[in-house]
Amino acid sequence: MKKAQELFRKISLNFQIIGTRLAKSFALAAIILFTLPTNAEEQTYRLETLAEGLNFPWSVDFLPNGDLLVAELEGTLKRISKDGSSSNSVSAVPTVYRASQGGLFDVLLDKDFATNSTLYLSYAEGDSEENGTTVARATLTGNALTDVEVIFTASPRKYAPLHYGGRMAFTSDDLLLITTGDGFDFREHAQDLNSHLGKTIRINKDGSPAQGNPFPEAPKVWTYGHRNPQGLAIALDGTVYLNEHGPKGGDELNVITKANNYGWPAITYGMDYNGAYVSPLTEYPGMQQPQHVWTPSIGPSGMAFYEGNKFPKWQNSLFVGALVNKEVRRLTVENQQVTAEETVFAELDARIRDIRVGPDGLLYIVTDGDPGTVIKVHPE
Repeated sequence: MKKAQELFRKISLNFQIIGTRLAKSFALAAIILFTLPTNAEEQTYRLETLAEGLNFPWSVDFLPNGDLLVAELEGTLKRISKDGSSSNSVSAVPTVYRASQGGLFDVLLDKDFATNSTLYLSYAEGDSEENGTTVARATLTGNALTDVEVIFTASPRKYAPLHYGGRMAFTSDDLLLITTGDGFDFREHAQDLNSHLGKTIRINKDGSPAQGNPFPEAPKVWTYGHRNPQGLAIALDGTVYLNEHGPKGGDELNVITKANNYGWPAITYGMDYNGAYVSPLTEYPGMQQPQHVWTPSIGPSGMAFYEGNKFPKWQNSLFVGALVNKEVRRLTVENQQVTAEETVFAELDARIRDIRVGPDGLLYIVTDGDPGTVIKVHPE
């Protein structure tokens, strides 16, 4: 960790000297990206608007009876019937800090929800001086939450209402993974194991550190060197896929593995928003290369790995929402490598915030905005 921090300090002092190398790397990355083959076989489908009039919906999960839970950024959790005919707000949701990118993020049902009625919420908590990513667990009783308990609070707190991360997923061994962003103005924290910013967090369901976590000095940290992870998907074989926003370009897809350093901000394929170099380096020993890079940025968001049988031509595909491009990218994955990419659902012409595989094997797409929608994808 100290070597990475010293590297970043040196980079900050010297990036202008060797910046042209990065420009060449950007060009190469763009060539690699745009020469990926597209998928030759077309899967036919039809789209059904299941719910509309939502207020900046951020995520969706599914109750055992088929009803949907939709988390809205404004701080409301909606329960929507499986046929879309009714919608009710769930009461007693924790108070969120709603500013800029802050609000209510992910909703995730416990794997044993059918017997324990437990769910998890990630959200921004605090105020304009001190705020950060927080995770609470609660019991859902009808349309109300009870026994609400905070199990994780990112430290240190920050003032900027930006780059929270906030995605959650259960690993194959039933541990909770949480993504945290770098806080935007605190990018150097991504390389600091004493900070929760810019990390993936791996904990037990009660919030205690999971056994086998790699850093004694940071007992809840699983990986580090992340900027703003917005998508998290776990395949049936246990592979963990994560996407994250780059700055201006350099959006990434990564495979998450114990103790890995994913490089931000010491290495990146993106430029800063003002046109300056974040770093002159795109690779460095001991830091992981992404599986896939998007330059220019697509604004990757929620993500799902499809292994069902309702869409046979989409087997072993990663579906990645694109906020900037207003579409979904489908990536064909073989042995954890992206072998092809195509654009799907562009006809929605909407910012895509989340995409999930439902218990019925169909795809569900959440479009961002006010109003936002939930779209159900059927095969034809």
